[in-house]
Amino acid sequence: MKADVNLLLDNLSNTDVNIRLDSLKRLMNRIEAGKLEKPLAGKDVNNHIHTSYSFSPYSPTKAIWMAYTSGLATAGIMDHDSIGGAGEFIGAGKIAGIMTTIGVECRADFSKTSLKGRRINNPDQDSVAYVALHGIPHTQIDAVKEFFKPYTAYRNMRNIEMIKNINDLMKPSGIKLSFEKDIVPLSSFQDGGSITERHILFALSLKLIALTGKGLPLVDFLKNRLKLAVSSKSESYLLDSSNPHYEYDLLGLLKGELVSSIYVNASDECPDITEIIRFSDSIGAICAYAYLGDVGNSVTGDKRAQKFEDDYIFELFELLHSLGIKAVTYMPSRNSMAQLDMVRALCDRYSLFQISGEDINSPRQPFICTALRNEKFNNLYEATWALVGHELAATENLDSGMFSPQSISKYPSLEQRIKVYMRIGQNNI
Repeated sequence: MKADVNLLLDNLSNTDVNIRLDSLKRLMNRIEAGKLEKPLAGKDVNNHIHTSYSFSPYSPTKAIWMAYTSGLATAGIMDHDSIGGAGEFIGAGKIAGIMTTIGVECRADFSKTSLKGRRINNPDQDSVAYVALHGIPHTQIDAVKEFFKPYTAYRNMRNIEMIKNINDLMKPSGIKLSFEKDIVPLSSFQDGGSITERHILFALSLKLIALTGKGLPLVDFLKNRLKLAVSSKSESYLLDSSNPHYEYDLLGLLKGELVSSIYVNASDECPDITEIIRFSDSIGAICAYAYLGDVGNSVTGDKRAQKFEDDYIFELFELLHSLGIKAVTYMPSRNSMAQLDMVRALCDRYSLFQISGEDINSPRQPFICTALRNEKFNNLYEATWALVGHELAATENLDSGMFSPQSISKYPSLEQRIKVYMRIGQNNI
Protein backbone atom coordinates (compact mmCIF):
# COMPACT_ATOMS: atom_id res chain seq x y z
CA MET A 1 0.00 0.00 0.00
CA LYS A 2 2.77 2.45 0.99
CA ALA A 3 4.77 1.64 -2.15
CA ASP A 4 1.66 2.20 -4.28
CA VAL A 5 1.02 5.61 -2.70
CA ASN A 6 4.66 6.62 -3.08
CA LEU A 7 4.50 5.72 -6.77
CA LEU A 8 1.38 7.87 -7.20
CA LEU A 9 3.10 10.75 -5.39
CA ASP A 10 6.14 10.42 -7.64
CA ASN A 11 3.87 10.37 -10.69
CA LEU A 12 2.48 13.79 -9.80
CA SER A 13 5.75 14.99 -11.33
CA ASN A 14 5.70 12.64 -14.33
CA THR A 15 6.51 14.17 -17.72
CA ASP A 16 3.10 13.05 -19.01
CA VAL A 17 0.29 15.37 -17.91
CA ASN A 18 -2.28 12.57 -18.21
CA ILE A 19 -0.31 10.39 -15.80
CA ARG A 20 -0.02 13.33 -13.41
CA LEU A 21 -3.77 13.97 -13.37
CA ASP A 22 -4.64 10.27 -13.19
CA SER A 23 -2.31 9.85 -10.22
CA LEU A 24 -4.03 12.75 -8.46
CA LYS A 25 -7.42 11.11 -9.08
CA ARG A 26 -6.16 7.86 -7.57
CA LEU A 27 -4.80 9.64 -4.51
CA MET A 28 -8.09 11.50 -4.02
CA ASN A 29 -9.99 8.20 -4.37
CA ARG A 30 -7.88 6.76 -1.56
CA ILE A 31 -8.63 9.77 0.62
CA GLU A 32 -12.36 9.50 -0.05
CA ALA A 33 -12.22 5.77 0.74
CA GLY A 34 -10.50 6.50 4.05
CA LYS A 35 -7.29 4.75 3.00
CA LEU A 36 -5.32 8.01 3.27
CA GLU A 37 -5.82 10.62 5.94
CA LYS A 38 -7.78 13.63 4.74
CA PRO A 39 -5.94 16.90 5.43
CA LEU A 40 -7.61 19.54 7.53
CA ALA A 41 -8.98 22.33 5.35
CA GLY A 42 -8.61 25.90 6.54
CA LYS A 43 -9.32 29.33 5.14
CA ASP A 44 -5.74 30.04 3.98
CA VAL A 45 -5.24 31.22 0.41
CA ASN A 46 -2.31 31.68 -1.98
CA ASN A 47 -2.61 33.42 -5.34
CA HIS A 48 1.02 33.23 -6.47
CA ILE A 49 2.23 29.66 -6.96
CA HIS A 50 4.89 29.07 -9.61
CA THR A 51 5.01 25.69 -11.33
CA SER A 52 7.35 23.81 -13.62
CA TYR A 53 6.00 25.93 -16.48
CA SER A 54 8.31 28.68 -15.25
CA PHE A 55 10.55 27.54 -12.39
CA SER A 56 9.41 25.40 -9.49
CA PRO A 57 9.83 21.88 -8.12
CA TYR A 58 6.11 21.38 -8.69
CA SER A 59 4.14 20.43 -11.78
CA PRO A 60 0.72 22.14 -11.87
CA THR A 61 -0.82 18.91 -10.55
CA LYS A 62 1.80 18.54 -7.80
CA ALA A 63 1.25 22.20 -6.87
CA ILE A 64 -2.47 21.50 -6.38
CA TRP A 65 -1.67 18.43 -4.29
CA MET A 66 0.69 20.51 -2.13
CA ALA A 67 -1.97 23.20 -1.79
CA TYR A 68 -4.63 20.64 -0.89
CA THR A 69 -2.51 18.76 1.65
CA SER A 70 -1.42 22.09 3.18
CA GLY A 71 -5.07 22.95 3.79
CA LEU A 72 -5.38 25.85 1.36
CA ALA A 73 -8.92 26.93 0.48
CA THR A 74 -7.85 28.35 -2.88
CA ALA A 75 -4.72 28.20 -5.03
CA GLY A 76 -3.54 30.45 -7.85
CA ILE A 77 -1.04 29.57 -10.58
CA MET A 78 1.36 32.38 -11.49
CA ASP A 79 4.11 31.46 -13.95
CA HIS A 80 6.59 33.80 -15.62
CA ASP A 81 5.61 34.67 -19.20
CA SER A 82 3.60 31.46 -19.51
CA ILE A 83 0.05 30.25 -19.02
CA GLY A 84 0.94 26.81 -20.36
CA GLY A 85 0.18 25.06 -17.05
CA ALA A 86 -3.19 26.74 -16.45
CA GLY A 87 -5.40 24.06 -18.02
CA GLU A 88 -3.76 21.32 -15.99
CA PHE A 89 -3.95 23.45 -12.84
CA ILE A 90 -7.68 24.06 -13.30
CA GLY A 91 -8.29 20.36 -13.97
CA ALA A 92 -6.25 19.28 -10.96
CA GLY A 93 -8.13 21.77 -8.79
CA LYS A 94 -11.43 20.22 -9.80
CA ILE A 95 -10.12 16.74 -8.98
CA ALA A 96 -8.90 17.84 -5.54
CA GLY A 97 -11.93 20.00 -4.85
CA ILE A 98 -9.91 23.16 -4.39
CA MET A 99 -10.86 26.47 -5.99
CA THR A 100 -8.28 27.89 -8.40
CA THR A 101 -7.33 31.10 -10.14
CA ILE A 102 -4.96 31.49 -13.06
CA GLY A 103 -2.51 34.23 -13.95
CA VAL A 104 0.79 35.22 -15.53
CA GLU A 105 3.69 37.21 -14.12
CA CYS A 106 5.85 39.26 -16.45
CA ARG A 107 8.30 42.15 -16.53
CA ALA A 108 7.12 45.46 -17.90
CA ASP A 109 9.11 48.34 -19.34
CA PHE A 110 8.50 51.55 -17.37
CA SER A 111 11.11 53.59 -19.25
CA LYS A 112 8.45 55.81 -20.85
CA THR A 113 7.13 56.80 -17.42
CA SER A 114 8.46 58.98 -14.61
CA LEU A 115 10.14 55.87 -13.17
CA LYS A 116 12.72 55.71 -15.95
CA GLY A 117 16.12 54.99 -14.44
CA ARG A 118 14.68 53.94 -11.06
CA ARG A 119 15.12 50.59 -9.37
CA ILE A 120 11.46 49.56 -9.08
CA ASN A 121 10.75 45.96 -7.97
CA ASN A 122 13.28 44.15 -10.16
CA PRO A 123 16.50 43.33 -8.25
CA ASP A 124 18.58 43.20 -11.44
CA GLN A 125 17.52 46.08 -13.68
CA ASP A 126 16.32 49.67 -13.54
CA SER A 127 13.16 50.88 -15.33
CA VAL A 128 11.69 47.35 -15.37
CA ALA A 129 9.02 46.07 -12.97
CA TYR A 130 7.18 42.84 -12.33
CA VAL A 131 3.43 42.90 -12.84
CA ALA A 132 0.87 40.12 -12.64
CA LEU A 133 -2.23 39.43 -14.69
CA HIS A 134 -4.66 37.85 -12.21
CA GLY A 135 -8.04 36.23 -12.74
CA ILE A 136 -7.58 35.46 -16.44
CA PRO A 137 -10.87 34.23 -17.95
CA HIS A 138 -10.48 30.64 -19.15
CA THR A 139 -11.74 31.59 -22.61
CA GLN A 140 -8.66 33.83 -23.00
CA ILE A 141 -5.93 31.26 -22.34
CA ASP A 142 -5.05 30.93 -26.03
CA ALA A 143 -4.91 34.72 -26.41
CA VAL A 144 -2.43 34.90 -23.52
CA LYS A 145 -0.28 32.19 -25.10
CA GLU A 146 -0.12 34.13 -28.37
CA PHE A 147 0.65 37.41 -26.61
CA PHE A 148 3.70 36.00 -24.81
CA LYS A 149 5.11 33.93 -27.69
CA PRO A 150 7.38 36.64 -29.14
CA TYR A 151 8.53 37.75 -25.69
CA THR A 152 9.50 34.17 -24.83
CA ALA A 153 11.58 34.01 -28.00
CA TYR A 154 13.36 37.25 -27.11
CA ARG A 155 13.93 35.97 -23.59
CA ASN A 156 15.63 32.83 -24.88
CA MET A 157 17.98 34.93 -26.99
CA ARG A 158 18.99 36.75 -23.81
CA ASN A 159 19.19 33.46 -21.90
CA ILE A 160 21.81 32.29 -24.39
CA GLU A 161 23.79 35.49 -23.88
CA MET A 162 23.80 34.94 -20.12
CA ILE A 163 24.91 31.34 -20.59
CA LYS A 164 27.87 32.67 -22.58
CA ASN A 165 28.73 34.94 -19.66
CA ILE A 166 28.57 32.01 -17.25
CA ASN A 167 30.77 29.92 -19.51
CA ASP A 168 33.35 32.71 -19.69
CA LEU A 169 33.29 33.03 -15.91
CA MET A 170 33.53 29.28 -15.32
CA LYS A 171 36.04 28.49 -18.08
CA PRO A 172 39.03 28.11 -15.67
CA SER A 173 37.05 25.44 -13.82
CA GLY A 174 36.10 23.49 -16.94
CA ILE A 175 32.36 24.04 -16.50
CA LYS A 176 30.38 24.74 -19.66
CA LEU A 177 26.61 25.03 -20.03
CA SER A 178 24.61 24.27 -23.16
CA PHE A 179 21.20 25.88 -23.62
CA GLU A 180 19.81 22.87 -25.53
CA LYS A 181 21.44 20.10 -23.50
CA ASP A 182 21.53 21.50 -19.97
CA ILE A 183 18.82 24.16 -19.70
CA VAL A 184 15.88 23.15 -21.89
CA PRO A 185 15.56 19.66 -20.30
CA LEU A 186 15.12 21.30 -16.89
CA SER A 187 12.11 23.26 -18.16
CA SER A 188 8.64 22.72 -19.61
CA PHE A 189 9.57 24.79 -22.64
CA GLN A 190 8.48 22.12 -25.13
CA ASP A 191 4.99 22.19 -23.57
CA GLY A 192 4.63 25.96 -23.54
CA GLY A 193 6.62 26.87 -20.46
CA SER A 194 9.21 29.62 -20.10
CA ILE A 195 12.93 29.49 -19.30
CA THR A 196 14.17 31.85 -16.63
CA GLU A 197 17.42 32.83 -14.92
CA ARG A 198 16.59 30.25 -12.26
CA HIS A 199 16.75 27.43 -14.83
CA ILE A 200 20.19 28.59 -15.88
CA LEU A 201 21.44 28.89 -12.31
CA PHE A 202 19.92 25.52 -11.37
CA ALA A 203 21.85 23.92 -14.23
CA LEU A 204 25.00 25.66 -12.99
CA SER A 205 24.26 24.40 -9.47
CA LEU A 206 24.18 20.82 -10.75
CA LYS A 207 27.48 21.33 -12.58
CA LEU A 208 29.13 22.83 -9.49
CA ILE A 209 27.99 19.93 -7.30
CA ALA A 210 29.29 17.45 -9.89
CA LEU A 211 32.63 19.29 -9.94
CA THR A 212 33.34 19.64 -6.23
CA GLY A 213 30.85 17.42 -4.46
CA LYS A 214 28.67 18.67 -1.62
CA GLY A 215 29.83 20.18 1.63
CA LEU A 216 33.03 22.03 2.48
CA PRO A 217 34.72 21.68 -0.96
CA LEU A 218 31.78 23.41 -2.63
CA VAL A 219 31.62 26.17 0.00
CA ASP A 220 35.37 26.76 -0.41
CA PHE A 221 34.94 26.94 -4.18
CA LEU A 222 32.13 29.49 -3.88
CA LYS A 223 34.08 31.65 -1.46
CA ASN A 224 37.61 31.39 -2.79
CA ARG A 225 37.24 30.72 -6.52
CA LEU A 226 34.03 32.59 -7.32
CA LYS A 227 34.53 35.18 -4.54
CA LEU A 228 30.86 35.03 -3.54
CA ALA A 229 29.56 36.31 -0.22
CA VAL A 230 28.12 33.24 1.48
CA SER A 231 25.80 34.05 4.38
CA SER A 232 25.94 31.97 7.53
CA LYS A 233 22.48 30.57 6.73
CA SER A 234 23.48 29.53 3.20
CA GLU A 235 26.75 28.09 4.48
CA SER A 236 24.96 25.93 7.04
CA TYR A 237 22.66 24.59 4.34
CA LEU A 238 25.53 23.83 1.95
CA LEU A 239 27.77 22.22 4.55
CA ASP A 240 25.01 19.68 5.18
CA SER A 241 25.49 17.06 2.46
CA SER A 242 22.26 15.31 3.51
CA ASN A 243 20.20 18.47 2.98
CA PRO A 244 17.22 17.38 0.79
CA HIS A 245 16.94 20.88 -0.70
CA TYR A 246 20.65 21.19 -1.49
CA GLU A 247 20.39 22.14 -5.17
CA TYR A 248 17.68 24.72 -4.48
CA ASP A 249 19.66 26.27 -1.63
CA LEU A 250 22.69 26.57 -3.90
CA LEU A 251 20.47 28.11 -6.58
CA GLY A 252 19.20 30.63 -4.02
CA LEU A 253 22.73 31.68 -3.17
CA LEU A 254 23.71 32.03 -6.83
CA LYS A 255 20.53 34.02 -7.54
CA GLY A 256 21.44 36.51 -4.85
CA GLU A 257 25.20 36.74 -5.36
CA LEU A 258 26.15 35.72 -8.92
CA VAL A 259 23.46 37.19 -11.15
CA SER A 260 25.04 40.65 -11.23
CA SER A 261 28.15 39.11 -12.81
CA ILE A 262 26.34 37.38 -15.67
CA TYR A 263 23.13 39.37 -16.10
CA VAL A 264 22.19 40.83 -19.49
CA ASN A 265 19.62 43.60 -19.42
CA ALA A 266 16.19 42.63 -20.74
CA SER A 267 14.80 44.84 -23.48
CA ASP A 268 12.66 43.39 -26.28
CA GLU A 269 11.25 40.71 -23.99
CA CYS A 270 9.66 43.35 -21.72
CA PRO A 271 6.49 44.87 -23.19
CA ASP A 272 5.78 48.50 -22.40
CA ILE A 273 3.58 48.77 -19.32
CA THR A 274 0.82 50.50 -21.30
CA GLU A 275 0.75 47.58 -23.76
CA ILE A 276 0.38 45.08 -20.91
CA ILE A 277 -2.45 47.08 -19.34
CA ARG A 278 -4.28 47.35 -22.67
CA PHE A 279 -3.92 43.62 -23.24
CA SER A 280 -5.03 42.77 -19.71
CA ASP A 281 -8.12 44.94 -20.05
CA SER A 282 -8.94 43.45 -23.46
CA ILE A 283 -9.03 39.89 -22.08
CA GLY A 284 -10.86 40.77 -18.86
CA ALA A 285 -7.89 40.07 -16.56
CA ILE A 286 -6.82 42.16 -13.55
CA CYS A 287 -3.44 43.81 -13.97
CA ALA A 288 -1.65 44.10 -10.62
CA TYR A 289 1.60 45.78 -9.64
CA ALA A 290 3.75 43.47 -7.47
CA TYR A 291 4.96 45.45 -4.46
CA LEU A 292 8.36 44.33 -3.21
CA GLY A 293 9.56 47.04 -0.83
CA ASP A 294 13.05 47.58 0.48
CA VAL A 295 14.71 44.26 1.36
CA GLY A 296 16.73 43.64 4.49
CA ASN A 297 17.25 39.98 5.34
CA SER A 298 15.68 38.08 2.43
CA VAL A 299 13.05 35.54 3.52
CA THR A 300 13.79 33.21 0.60
CA GLY A 301 17.55 33.72 0.68
CA ASP A 302 17.73 34.73 -2.99
CA LYS A 303 17.51 38.51 -2.64
CA ARG A 304 20.34 40.64 -1.33
CA ALA A 305 19.71 43.65 0.90
CA GLN A 306 18.57 46.33 -1.50
CA LYS A 307 16.36 49.40 -1.78
CA PHE A 308 13.35 49.42 -4.07
CA GLU A 309 10.15 51.49 -4.17
CA ASP A 310 9.82 52.82 -0.65
CA ASP A 311 11.67 56.12 -1.17
CA TYR A 312 9.19 57.20 -3.87
CA ILE A 313 6.12 55.20 -2.85
CA PHE A 314 3.69 58.11 -3.23
CA GLU A 315 4.88 58.87 -6.76
CA LEU A 316 4.64 55.18 -7.60
CA PHE A 317 1.01 54.86 -6.55
CA GLU A 318 0.03 58.04 -8.32
CA LEU A 319 1.56 56.55 -11.48
CA LEU A 320 -0.15 53.17 -11.03
CA HIS A 321 -3.47 54.97 -10.71
CA SER A 322 -2.89 57.17 -13.76
CA LEU A 323 -1.81 54.21 -15.89
CA GLY A 324 -5.01 52.33 -15.11
CA ILE A 325 -3.50 49.44 -13.16
CA LYS A 326 -6.32 47.80 -11.23
CA ALA A 327 -4.60 46.11 -8.30
CA VAL A 328 -1.54 45.69 -6.10
CA THR A 329 -0.31 42.29 -5.01
CA TYR A 330 1.88 41.93 -1.93
CA MET A 331 3.17 39.26 0.44
CA PRO A 332 2.49 39.89 4.14
CA SER A 333 5.44 37.75 5.25
CA ARG A 334 7.98 39.70 3.19
CA ASN A 335 7.58 43.20 4.61
CA SER A 336 7.46 45.08 7.88
CA MET A 337 4.08 46.13 9.24
CA ALA A 338 5.04 49.77 8.60
CA GLN A 339 5.62 48.98 4.91
CA LEU A 340 2.35 47.06 4.67
CA ASP A 341 0.36 49.76 6.45
CA MET A 342 1.63 52.33 3.94
CA VAL A 343 0.87 50.14 0.92
CA ARG A 344 -2.61 49.27 2.18
CA ALA A 345 -3.41 52.91 2.90
CA LEU A 346 -2.32 53.91 -0.60
CA CYS A 347 -4.39 51.11 -2.12
CA ASP A 348 -7.40 52.47 -0.28
CA ARG A 349 -6.64 56.02 -1.40
CA TYR A 350 -6.52 55.04 -5.07
CA SER A 351 -9.17 52.26 -4.94
CA LEU A 352 -6.68 49.58 -5.94
CA PHE A 353 -7.75 45.97 -5.43
CA GLN A 354 -5.48 44.24 -2.89
CA ILE A 355 -4.32 40.69 -3.72
CA SER A 356 -2.09 38.48 -1.59
CA GLY A 357 0.19 35.68 -2.67
CA GLU A 358 3.33 33.95 -1.42
CA ASP A 359 5.83 33.50 -4.23
CA ILE A 360 6.32 29.69 -4.28
CA ASN A 361 9.26 28.42 -6.36
CA SER A 362 11.38 26.46 -3.86
CA PRO A 363 10.70 23.34 -1.76
CA ARG A 364 11.66 25.27 1.37
CA GLN A 365 8.73 27.64 0.99
CA PRO A 366 5.51 26.70 2.82
CA PHE A 367 2.25 27.03 0.92
CA ILE A 368 0.64 28.58 4.00
CA CYS A 369 1.44 32.19 4.87
CA THR A 370 0.90 32.40 8.62
CA ALA A 371 1.40 36.18 8.54
CA LEU A 372 -1.84 36.38 6.55
CA ARG A 373 -3.75 35.05 9.57
CA ASN A 374 -3.36 38.40 11.31
CA GLU A 375 -6.88 39.88 11.58
CA LYS A 376 -5.55 43.01 9.90
CA PHE A 377 -5.40 41.05 6.64
CA ASN A 378 -8.95 39.66 6.66
CA ASN A 379 -9.63 41.77 3.57
CA LEU A 380 -7.18 39.61 1.63
CA TYR A 381 -9.31 36.50 2.19
CA GLU A 382 -12.34 38.38 0.89
CA ALA A 383 -10.29 39.66 -2.06
CA THR A 384 -9.21 36.13 -2.96
CA TRP A 385 -12.79 34.89 -3.09
CA ALA A 386 -13.70 37.98 -5.11
CA LEU A 387 -10.87 37.07 -7.48
CA VAL A 388 -12.34 33.56 -7.81
CA GLY A 389 -15.77 35.07 -8.45
CA HIS A 390 -14.37 37.48 -11.03
CA GLU A 391 -12.63 34.68 -12.94
CA LEU A 392 -15.74 32.54 -13.00
CA ALA A 393 -18.00 35.43 -14.09
CA ALA A 394 -15.59 36.72 -16.74
CA THR A 395 -15.16 33.21 -18.12
CA GLU A 396 -18.91 33.14 -18.71
CA ASN A 397 -18.97 36.66 -20.16
CA LEU A 398 -16.14 39.23 -20.30
CA ASP A 399 -18.66 41.98 -19.62
CA SER A 400 -19.41 40.36 -16.26
CA GLY A 401 -15.86 40.71 -14.94
CA MET A 402 -15.15 42.69 -11.81
CA PHE A 403 -13.56 45.64 -13.63
CA SER A 404 -15.67 45.72 -16.79
CA PRO A 405 -17.35 49.07 -17.53
CA GLN A 406 -20.74 47.43 -16.98
CA SER A 407 -19.79 46.09 -13.54
CA ILE A 408 -18.23 49.38 -12.46
CA SER A 409 -21.37 51.22 -13.59
CA LYS A 410 -23.55 48.80 -11.63
CA TYR A 411 -21.31 48.74 -8.55
CA PRO A 412 -19.20 51.95 -8.54
CA SER A 413 -17.59 51.25 -5.18
CA LEU A 414 -14.67 48.78 -5.21
CA GLU A 415 -15.64 47.67 -1.72
CA GLN A 416 -19.15 46.88 -2.94
CA ARG A 417 -17.82 44.98 -5.96
CA ILE A 418 -15.53 42.91 -3.76
CA LYS A 419 -18.52 41.80 -1.66
CA VAL A 420 -20.56 40.94 -4.78
CA TYR A 421 -17.82 38.89 -6.41
CA MET A 422 -16.80 37.28 -3.13
CA ARG A 423 -20.31 35.84 -2.90
CA ILE A 424 -20.06 34.57 -6.48
CA GLY A 425 -16.79 32.82 -5.64
CA GLN A 426 -18.01 31.27 -2.40
CA ASN A 427 -21.29 30.14 -3.92
CA ASN A 428 -19.33 27.97 -6.37
CA ILE A 429 -17.48 25.97 -3.72
